[in-house]
Amino acid sequence: MSQNASIALLSVGHSCVDVYQGAVAALVPFLVAERGYGYAAVSGVVLAASLLSSVAQPLFGALTDRWPLPWLLPVSTLLGGAGIALSGVGGSYGLTLAWVALSGVGVAAYHPESARVARAVAGSGGSGHRGMAWFSLGGNLGFAAAPLLVAAVVGLGGLRLTPLLALPALAGAALCLPVLRELARRRAAGAGTAPRTGQDDRTSFVKLSLAVVCRSIVFTGLSTFLSLYAAQRLGGGTAAGTAALVVLYAGGAVGSLLGGALAERWGRVAVARSSYLVAAVAVAGVLVVPGPGLYVCVALTSAGLYVPFSLQVTLGQDYLPSRIGTASGITLGLTVSVGGLASPVIGSLADATSLRTALVPLVAMPLLSWALFRTLPEPVVPGEEPPAAAVVPGAPKEEPPTEGAVNAGT
Repeated sequence: MSQNASIALLSVGHSCVDVYQGAVAALVPFLVAERGYGYAAVSGVVLAASLLSSVAQPLFGALTDRWPLPWLLPVSTLLGGAGIALSGVGGSYGLTLAWVALSGVGVAAYHPESARVARAVAGSGGSGHRGMAWFSLGGNLGFAAAPLLVAAVVGLGGLRLTPLLALPALAGAALCLPVLRELARRRAAGAGTAPRTGQDDRTSFVKLSLAVVCRSIVFTGLSTFLSLYAAQRLGGGTAAGTAALVVLYAGGAVGSLLGGALAERWGRVAVARSSYLVAAVAVAGVLVVPGPGLYVCVALTSAGLYVPFSLQVTLGQDYLPSRIGTASGITLGLTVSVGGLASPVIGSLADATSLRTALVPLVAMPLLSWALFRTLPEPVVPGEEPPAAAVVPGAPKEEPPTEGAVNAGT
């Protein structure tokens, strides 16, 4: 199987899993309409999906560093689908939380191992950035498809039809099997199995993780409440809210591919830093720009938050070359889902004041990510040439910079 075919199958499988991350936010308006949940209650549903996922992802990452666990890909995909499929069956709030939490565990188990497999397939350098960008694109498309899928199923038949939402999980579990067979064949032949080398840069990895946490808070906060906020601002009921979510998630698809292309020229750190400035301005626009201009600001917010997404995964892997699974679990998993921990705070503030007021603090989050990225070096991977624009001007050509590439614009 070719590298491109393997990446394509992993990307589609990633899409099938991340449908269930996007489905949690997409179910919020239906839980409010059908069960009468308030802002704090629906925040608790998002928290249930995030909490166990946040705790479990580093554990799964550490496990995959010690032992390759490729069977986690199909099993975790099925768990993620089962939880969402059953979330609308039981009418009690406790059962809803339990099923959504099960889905969160499935998503947690999937991401560290899938990111390790994707990096092994994609390689390093420009090819690795592009491969991880396409892999991340699959997840973004899954997010984007989730509101449409939920609206088509739950919008037509109510929460009792959520078992139909298990279909993407069945497809995703089947799609990853050919890739796993190919990796097993390559491993048996001794191809592409050399371990990555290099010294861990734990300080930079911690700073990177904090930056992704800030990104997670703003993205999860918007994912949870954007549909309700857009319906309030623009009218049109759940249709306006679903459209805003689609724009938020679909813009991420463009951002991921753009990030991989830009990083080849200017370096991952410089590209991510600039993107977070764009995101900060765009989030402010979501709150103040009137009328349909809201959708433009949502699209810019999405692009600004997603351009760094796949770049942060490979940065984490290069900062911790001896712990690829752990790095993937944290940058792709833990710090993505930990944003759900802030949702109940936003929901409680919205209940006490207004939804618009509760979303104002989100403007600061991309700025904090930008500030943290100003302190990060561009890691130099052995055997790779750093992007020309990321190298210190006037640095001796015969000696690679010891601290990686200088942050452009500092």
